[in-house]
Amino acid sequence: MTDSIMSKAATMEIPINSNGDTGTLPEDDSLEQAAKLQWSLDEKLGSSRGTRDLQQVMVSGPNLNETSIVSGGYGGTAEGIIPTSSIKGSNMHHSSSSSSMTAEESTRGVAVEKLETMKKWGINTYKCTKQMISERFGRGSRTVDLELEAQIEVLRDTKRKYENVLRLARALTNHFYNMVQTQHALGDTFADLSQKSPELRDEFGYNAETQKLLCKNGETLLGAVNFFVSSINTLVNKTMEDTLMTIKMYENARLEFDAYRSDLEELSLGPRDAVAMARIDAAQEQYQLQKEKYERLRSDVIIKLKFLEENKVKVMHKQLLLFHNAISAYFAGNQQQLEQTLKQFNIKLRPPGADKPSWLEEQ
Repeated sequence: MTDSIMSKAATMEIPINSNGDTGTLPEDDSLEQAAKLQWSLDEKLGSSRGTRDLQQVMVSGPNLNETSIVSGGYGGTAEGIIPTSSIKGSNMHHSSSSSSMTAEESTRGVAVEKLETMKKWGINTYKCTKQMISERFGRGSRTVDLELEAQIEVLRDTKRKYENVLRLARALTNHFYNMVQTQHALGDTFADLSQKSPELRDEFGYNAETQKLLCKNGETLLGAVNFFVSSINTLVNKTMEDTLMTIKMYENARLEFDAYRSDLEELSLGPRDAVAMARIDAAQEQYQLQKEKYERLRSDVIIKLKFLEENKVKVMHKQLLLFHNAISAYFAGNQQQLEQTLKQFNIKLRPPGADKPSWLEEQ
């Protein structure tokens, strides 16, 4: 009832006289009574509701998402009210769309770069394969450096021979190690029999001492031979292999250089229109790049071959002298000379049981 009265009061017109005074209406008394009635109701409800609202605001604070921005003056139309949640949502949508566009552009750039790389690789592979087949069938020409290729062939032959030396030296080490272990076991057996056979104590004792001495000298010789094998292995599988890897890169560069050189020669024999001249210029640029790469690797190979030869002579001179002195002293039974040989080459023998890894290495 109160709502209907207030609604009626809100929609009622107030006439104004020509001098600006409001006229008396018959409904004035009813309006005044309705206002008093509404005020008394609000006073009763507000005392309890206001306390709860104030506590809720102080605890949780105002909800900014439901805050509105009013455009225009008081009493304006609803079109001027803009909820802040819509502004926040539009900003978030704009930022997410911009980030997705950036990610999409980045992905597209990576894809284009990979596509260009694959395209260049495909063209280069085609040209090199074509050049290789032409050389195999004798239809294409190749760049030849007779002196350098002769040195490369000598290196490959030397590596094969040194690998054979390494294989035989390892076999000798394994056989000799087994012999030393057998001598050690035989010496222990003779010593045990000398204690249990009183009538042959001296004979078993002499043989036990001899086998132990041979075992000790054998372990000393094994130290020298193992050092020899380790040095040869380093020379063959590291130093020579590194040089051969550079040679392989040089040979690939030579093939690419000849492939682009042949391509440039074919284009030079063709027509000379604008499109052909553009292709010739591009081929000339690629030819220069491949030529510089080929000459740089050729220089690297020459330098490495020179240093490899010097290093090989130095290492093999030392290792062959060690091997000769150690073998001669062992089979001559000269224990003092054998030990002196190891000291001369700074070889330290590992104590018995050192071949077995520690418990940390086994983990």
